[in-house]
Amino acid sequence: MSTTADAGVTMTLPTAAPEPYVPGRRTSRFGLTGLALVYLVLGIPTLVTLVVVTVAIPLGVLGIGLAVLAAFVPFLRQLANVHRYFASQVLRTTVLSPYHDRESTGVKVVVSDWARDPARWRDLGWAYVSVTIGWFLSWIPIVLLLGVVWYLIFPFIYAVTPDGVFDMSWWIVQVDDQASSFSMWVAAAVCLLVWWFLTPPVSRLRARLDLALLSPTRAELEKRLAEVSASRTETIDHSAAELRRIERDLHDGAQARLVSLGMSLGLAEQLMRTDPEAAARLIEEARATTTSALGDLRSVVRGIHPPVLADRGLVGAAQALALDLAVPTSFTAVVPGRAPEPVESAMYFAVAEALANVVKHAHASAASVDLAYDGERLRAVVADNGDGGADPADGTGLAGVARRLAAFDGTMVVESPAGGPTVVTMELPCALSSPKTSPSSGTG
Repeated sequence: MSTTADAGVTMTLPTAAPEPYVPGRRTSRFGLTGLALVYLVLGIPTLVTLVVVTVAIPLGVLGIGLAVLAAFVPFLRQLANVHRYFASQVLRTTVLSPYHDRESTGVKVVVSDWARDPARWRDLGWAYVSVTIGWFLSWIPIVLLLGVVWYLIFPFIYAVTPDGVFDMSWWIVQVDDQASSFSMWVAAAVCLLVWWFLTPPVSRLRARLDLALLSPTRAELEKRLAEVSASRTETIDHSAAELRRIERDLHDGAQARLVSLGMSLGLAEQLMRTDPEAAARLIEEARATTTSALGDLRSVVRGIHPPVLADRGLVGAAQALALDLAVPTSFTAVVPGRAPEPVESAMYFAVAEALANVVKHAHASAASVDLAYDGERLRAVVADNGDGGADPADGTGLAGVARRLAAFDGTMVVESPAGGPTVVTMELPCALSSPKTSPSSGTG
């Protein structure tokens, strides 16, 4: 193990394979043998997927077979995820996802993204090892345990079979009658002893083999550390800027009006006896100033956390944005529950910025907002039929959205060819708090 520090963040980076430290109760040998049986069963779809992907890769270079790769490469990833999980449980360690974030959509460009992801090629290499060395290692505890069972029941099998069928001569062991058949219990004891001592190290060897191929490399972990450090710095800068904005809004807005309100009330108090009409006018002005000050305070609070977001959740708040947009906007959402407040806030402002760009820059006649949750990531897709050509590098709006999402390990993908359409896909990893499904649709 080694430790790397950068920008005030410290992360411990594992070497090629984590140490098999097992706190507390270890997995039982029967459990490890059952896991070996699961490995053998999973070896069948792994072998089929390996053959299909291996054949489809050269065909994909020729332009055919891309659809096959688009279907089987994600399946191979799921198989690798299952083995990654099993290995992490055997070794009692945590394994980070090694895959790069998706940068585009569409069969051809997605397959191209996968081709540039080293983790996908390691999945393929792991599949070759899994169906060969991994399969052999998985057979060891199963064969030993089956040997124990076979030799235990051998005397009973010998008794019910015709004479001579199971007669055998093993060096000093001679089986030629019912009494001598019980000598096989010695072999059962040997198999049990070997199974007892060999199953844990063989299982850990199989787990280390999987993690050696399926874990992120040191270079990838160092790159991720740099990204986290940069995201942390940007988040701190953004928070500081937000605090300065709030202070400025309060100072220039509500505070100035409250000072004016105090002066007006003080002057009205002085004029109350000498000029009641003038005092009444000052009190009316003070009432108007109070209303304006309340409006300024609401604007500041709305910029921190919109009330509609707290009252109706992300689905209701995003639908309100779509309904209020000057461009006709369709809205659909299937989100089974509520995300954590910071995640909802980040996604809400990201959708708001994307819709603001539709109005300001896209010259679109129609737009759409789609919210969905796939069990791991909250996804928002904002699309329009405008002029296209949107580029996060050209302005601060979309770049700010990307920074806001990156603070939560989220991603933003912008597809905006010249002439349109523009599709902005934003994703945030999170867990929802309720199993209730909230479908909604409408047009603004």
